[in-house]
Amino acid sequence: MTELSTEADLWRVDPERLTSLLLETGWHMVGRRTGIYNRLAPPGVEDARYGSFVVPLDREAPEYVELMQGVLAQASSPAYKNVWARAIAPRLFTDPIDEFRFRKEAALPSGLISWREGERLISSARRTLIAGAKSYVDPVRHFGNKHGQFANRYLDSVLMGQTEPGSYIVKALAPSASTVPLRKTSAPVLDVGAAAGALSRDVSESVMKALAATVEAISHFRSSGSLSGFDAGVREGISYEMTTAVLGIAEDADGSDITIEWDTSMPGGFDEPVSRYEFSGGDAPVLGKAAHRLAAAEHSEFVSVTGRVHLLARKEADSPGVFGVENLTTGQPRKVRVRLADDDEYHEAIHAYEENLAVHVSGRLEREGNLHWLYDAHLVRTVGHVEALLSAREADRQQITSGQMRFDELP
Repeated sequence: MTELSTEADLWRVDPERLTSLLLETGWHMVGRRTGIYNRLAPPGVEDARYGSFVVPLDREAPEYVELMQGVLAQASSPAYKNVWARAIAPRLFTDPIDEFRFRKEAALPSGLISWREGERLISSARRTLIAGAKSYVDPVRHFGNKHGQFANRYLDSVLMGQTEPGSYIVKALAPSASTVPLRKTSAPVLDVGAAAGALSRDVSESVMKALAATVEAISHFRSSGSLSGFDAGVREGISYEMTTAVLGIAEDADGSDITIEWDTSMPGGFDEPVSRYEFSGGDAPVLGKAAHRLAAAEHSEFVSVTGRVHLLARKEADSPGVFGVENLTTGQPRKVRVRLADDDEYHEAIHAYEENLAVHVSGRLEREGNLHWLYDAHLVRTVGHVEALLSAREADRQQITSGQMRFDELP
């Protein structure tokens, strides 16, 4: 049994959580008085007169400590020692955790992935959590820098767990019962409103809703050819940021999924303890189109640029990074400076520069003097070697010259 050597230790036990864990492992409710006690009987005991015990709920009651001591002694007795040690004690004396698992299939032995793809998966997992947290505050098509501080405070509470066998899996462990402050407070305040926060489980649920809406929108596109499902899903958390994050998980993968295991010791949980959302490499083009649509509809000045990384500015500690793109897209500025919104994407820009890969970048286009800038930009993906794209563009130009249309221009 986990040692409870002092009376103070007993106050660490949440009676509602203890009840949930006992019910989950085979005990059953045989009586209760709301706010006073729950009476449970052990597995296989139907008669409440034999072997049942009372879980006290009222911490103000004079007999609370004595009753709680008795409950814990009986629940950890030799008859139930194994289930106590395996399924109850480890979860009773730690904060509840909801587990996100981001999985991507790789053409390598189980548990392995290329370094670059592993970095991208971690970055995409981070951006998924950030986008979902932002949608908790206010679901919109494109966030830019809005609600970033709140989302980062949520992310600060999340732990990264070890990967596990089975393609490549990144774990994120999000506290269920902690509070994410809605506003930053640098010192203790007496104003309760200033210290108000969101329950972290509710923020995690916003991530879930956004993922569910994204899967539904992809399915709607498959059946109808319309992106309207992404528009309708904005109120559920779909955004430019969420679609680009999921794009990073789905692209170049034989299969990928995001699984959430909800901690069932939290009262008032879900009907299903596991939520699972699957994606395939074939979803990537749909997500790319949806991301462009969501960005363009919210801000007319948002544009997408495809080109070669020709300049890397020295990265500063407090800056996500700046690089230059030589634009291959016609009808746009020939060279654009890109100021990223996400720190992790700068490493992908370095890789593209070193390997002479073209990148696809979206952001808010502004002109400052003779320079064109993309602000709040995201490096959506790398799109292949520059020479291959230039050859394809030249082939398109020759087709147009001879009176033919490009395939993507056909009605």
